[in-house]
Amino acid sequence: MRKLCTTLASIIIASTAHAQNMIQENSMQYSIAYNVHVKDTIYKNNYEIITMNMDGANKKNITNHPDVAWTYYAYKNRLFFISDRDTCFRCFFLYETDANGNNIKKVSDLMVEDSWMSGRKNGEELVVAGRKGKESRYQLYIINTKNGAYKSLTNDTAAKYGDPCFSPDGKKIVFSYHKNKRDKKSHEELFIMNDDGTELKQLTHYPENNSSAKDFGYRAGAAKWHPTENFISYVSLQDGRHSIYAISPDGKKQWKLIDNTQSESYHDWSVYGKWLTYNKSDNEETQYHIMLMNWKTKEEKQLTDNTNKSQLSPVFIEK
Repeated sequence: MRKLCTTLASIIIASTAHAQNMIQENSMQYSIAYNVHVKDTIYKNNYEIITMNMDGANKKNITNHPDVAWTYYAYKNRLFFISDRDTCFRCFFLYETDANGNNIKKVSDLMVEDSWMSGRKNGEELVVAGRKGKESRYQLYIINTKNGAYKSLTNDTAAKYGDPCFSPDGKKIVFSYHKNKRDKKSHEELFIMNDDGTELKQLTHYPENNSSAKDFGYRAGAAKWHPTENFISYVSLQDGRHSIYAISPDGKKQWKLIDNTQSESYHDWSVYGKWLTYNKSDNEETQYHIMLMNWKTKEEKQLTDNTNKSQLSPVFIEK
């Protein structure tokens, strides 16, 4: 009887917490920031960051700079992006701006990789893939966004670490890990570890007999931790197209998150997980669109038109 009462109490507490989260979520106003390759006859590698409303209206270029600018993370109204402005081509540093593209500033002197990132402690710390010199690329660091200081989590020059993402409580990190980046016959998988780099554990195991096993593309990457449900979403090329999959943090349960006939990949969850935004395309990936899905009802809406071919990696930013 005591065990039953404890179980019922846990269910009631969880249900109450979920209801409170949804009330807060419904009161929040988001924009969606995403990345486009601009057709430019002068600057052929001009990537810009666009913001728009949740209904796709009021699209605005908030970077307007002939650099490679790409956002991977936002905390409330703080948008973080990588850029090669004021440095060599694709030598990326981390920058910050607001939802309107104002007050752009460099966050740290650590050179970062073209990789997803994540935050904790109210945006005061980000976990990123960074580098120190040519021989120490794609290692994991934690950056203090107030003063730009950083500390190393990994130091294995043979390995490649990327797309790190904190757990909702900030105590775990899931990331893409390639044990030997020079071994062309091997590939990355998702791994998980403590925030101090200890207790490294493999999560995903790509099905090597899959029809896409020899194709070029993600095996496991761009991981995002659902903020309120106990799973990690990620991208994998399987059965001829990129799709979003999910896995439990202990690796015991794995499933396809969205089941459709087209390709989808880079994605982001709203603060309490009511909304999912992702880029979707035909299987040949000739035209990308930004999508918005109500996670409960699974109703989805296309937010972009064909003005730009490459419209990728959307993230939620609070207005």
